[in-house]
Amino acid sequence: MDTCYRNDSGTTCFLYSQDHQNVGLTGREPLVFLPAPFSNEPPTGKAHLKQCEQMTLARRQKRLCRREPGLAETLRESVRLSLLECRYQFRNERWNCSLDGRGSLLKRGFKETAFLLAVSSAALSHALAKACSSGRMERCTCDDSPGIQHREAWQWGVCGDNLKYSTKFLKKFLGQKRVSKDLRAQIDSHNINVGIRAVKSGLKTTCKCHGVSGSCAVRTCWKQLSPFHDTGRLLKFRYDTAVRVLSVTNAATGETELAGPRRHGQSHRSTDLVFLEDSPSFCRPSRYSPGTAGRSCAKDTSCQSLCCGRGYNTAMHLTTLSCHCQVRWCCHVECQTCVREEEVYTCKNT
Repeated sequence: MDTCYRNDSGTTCFLYSQDHQNVGLTGREPLVFLPAPFSNEPPTGKAHLKQCEQMTLARRQKRLCRREPGLAETLRESVRLSLLECRYQFRNERWNCSLDGRGSLLKRGFKETAFLLAVSSAALSHALAKACSSGRMERCTCDDSPGIQHREAWQWGVCGDNLKYSTKFLKKFLGQKRVSKDLRAQIDSHNINVGIRAVKSGLKTTCKCHGVSGSCAVRTCWKQLSPFHDTGRLLKFRYDTAVRVLSVTNAATGETELAGPRRHGQSHRSTDLVFLEDSPSFCRPSRYSPGTAGRSCAKDTSCQSLCCGRGYNTAMHLTTLSCHCQVRWCCHVECQTCVREEEVYTCKNT
């Protein structure tokens, strides 16, 4: 099922598979995702051409996809990455990154929309950089760290994550060149860039020593991205501190700009997520979410908020787990199986 909206920057479409395993998560020219299972192996022969055709992409994006055999799998990996991280970060929130209602949500200017755009662009930036360093992309390789050749890098296992190429390619893929006068397009573009900046902020230099008996006669250094979970945690903080904005005209240039409450001499920073309108409560089923009825919660921390004042049900569940584990000589662990009774709390319907 496709969901589309149109502004002066063009048409934006989001595709959903029947099994709800995939979701379109970009902004003005979105990526689209396949119902097929993910593969750890790069496509062989012309298999990637079929994968590119199965995606709902702009004509220019399909050309790029066909040209780069490793891109289709990288797009798929970025979807998996962004969806898992989104669900993890919002696991205790009323909106838990559910796929139900996602099409309607993406048409609005909520904080949740801003997070989706940021986390998906961050995931694609991260996945592209990793694909380059692992050799799964033909048109890019290791990062451009001085003093190390790509052949040596792979030999030593220190091929740096190529975020420079990733960022450049991503902006080309999304077509982020012309600044639109459309407010929604500006906001989407801003939030996409927040995601890219979040990945950049986690880039660090890692070094490895080479030499006889562990000496550091030669030291090789390369760029390495932080785990994507760190990026997700940063973007969740940006969500919690997101800034509501509106459109204003710059008196000096006549250009339309985003403006919000002034903080420390400026309305919002390039690292802030921005949104247009207040979010719904997400308590009851709506076109934006399935509501919170039946959701599991923690009695002392999240039930009151998550259940929206409706209260919660308590049930006893039996769970099995490994216990009384012992290491046996030489190389294995033996455990007993224990049964534990746990209280489980779920939000009431009414």
